[in-house]
Amino acid sequence: MAESNFIDYVKIFCASGHGGSGSVHLHRAKYIPKGGPDGGDGGRGGHIILRANEQFWTLIHLKYRKVVRAENGGPGGAALCKGKQGEDIYLDVPVGTVVKDAETEEVLFEMVEPGEEVILCQGGRGGWGNDHFKSATNQTPRYAQPGEEGVENWFILELKVLADVGLVGFPNAGKSTFLASVTSAKPKIANYPFTTLEPNLGIVRYYDDKSFVIADIPGIIEGAAEGKGIGLRFLRHIERNSVLLFMVSAEDENISEQYRILLKELEKYNPELLAKERILAVTKCDVIDEEQRKRIMRRLPKKIPHYLISSVTGEGLDDLKDGLWDALCAEY
Repeated sequence: MAESNFIDYVKIFCASGHGGSGSVHLHRAKYIPKGGPDGGDGGRGGHIILRANEQFWTLIHLKYRKVVRAENGGPGGAALCKGKQGEDIYLDVPVGTVVKDAETEEVLFEMVEPGEEVILCQGGRGGWGNDHFKSATNQTPRYAQPGEEGVENWFILELKVLADVGLVGFPNAGKSTFLASVTSAKPKIANYPFTTLEPNLGIVRYYDDKSFVIADIPGIIEGAAEGKGIGLRFLRHIERNSVLLFMVSAEDENISEQYRILLKELEKYNPELLAKERILAVTKCDVIDEEQRKRIMRRLPKKIPHYLISSVTGEGLDDLKDGLWDALCAEY
């Protein structure tokens, strides 16, 4: 089976360029046998710069680029000539990329604005030439500064999908079918668990040319916060969603219990997720009868807006889109 193009985790080694050394030189000319110092400064080493590019949606272009080294600065020259500056290296990453120190796993910064640029490794400064060290008591200094060393480290880049609405549910809850029915996205759909192995994004067209983005993320299972199933690979993608749409199949025996388990997994992973707006959709309602509907309605959680939908027949989808839009407007 072909490998997916969606890569949301890479570990790379980055090293900025060393600064060039300053020059030790004394001016000499035909009629100036003992000129003063004119050694130039060394050039700055190249930076390694991350740039948020909204045209990128994956980190696959960095997966096999394990080592990134910027150019060293050139040494200073005579006649106050400054050394060549090392060329900077730009690494384009998707908006939503989180950068961590690989050893400590400390979050260093996040790329959240299109076009944003952050220096990941700063190039070393060039050393001063001997011209900087002349004085009344030392008119011909014969020393200069060495260039400053560059910075090197291992970094982890993680992508967190940016979307307005994140779908939260167990495998086979009907998330992908829902996404396909309300957007033009074409996720893989099949009747077995973990059909979705990577996030899928779709744009929901709303009234008056309005729209919002939904992310279908791999199904969660109980224990995902401890790494079971797809585990943390799933959970980190919902941290940037404004509204969480919980999806539970009408075929489940106890919908409230399924919702409680999902909520518990989110809380164990990151309690702040519980502060997000939440909506519950009961899916696959085309396969139940009226009596089952009434029983489901009686047992649904009381403190969360809920909708009975069918992505096959279209039942309840317009009402759900209205509810999602209202929740997004309230959030923003």
